[in-house]
Amino acid sequence: MSSAGPLRSRRPEPVALEAHAADNLRFIRETMERAGSFTAVPGWGGFAIGWTALAASFVAAQQTNPNAWLATWLAEALVPLLSGPGRKFALSFVPPLLVGALLTVALFRAGYAAVLPGMWLLLYGTAVVTGGAFSVRVVPVMGLCFMFTGALALFSPASWGNWFMAVGFGALQIIFGLVIAKRYGG
Repeated sequence: MSSAGPLRSRRPEPVALEAHAADNLRFIRETMERAGSFTAVPGWGGFAIGWTALAASFVAAQQTNPNAWLATWLAEALVPLLSGPGRKFALSFVPPLLVGALLTVALFRAGYAAVLPGMWLLLYGTAVVTGGAFSVRVVPVMGLCFMFTGALALFSPASWGNWFMAVGFGALQIIFGLVIAKRYGG
């Protein structure tokens, strides 16, 4: 007579709770890493902003008094801030924008309009670095480039201010806008 085997097949050993939890944590970590490679800065939007800034730098260079120069650049600032992506951008950059607005009024009234290009580039760069800390790596690099351009503007002749604005808000926006659009979409 043959020996009778078990009537039921053996069940697999239950998965240890620790192993199950480790698998879940690994899945969550990998998902967050993939999600962490987003960019809060729209590439094509930055590209377009760069071109409008180049146009504004041309118009601002034609102005004969500081009030008209300031009005040109303030109008340029409104163009990107009132667009769809610009509104989201503005919300995330509110503190540096408010500081920039307050300092603009104070410095302009005190007769220090020559430092405005450097200050604007520095504050914008600071906002991009901090706002892009959890974005793709190129975003904080862009902010550092703005800060470097702003620092140069502060210690250069005042007559070069408009050129620094064109380089920063124009050329840098176009270059980084293209890089972001090509590598990360949109």
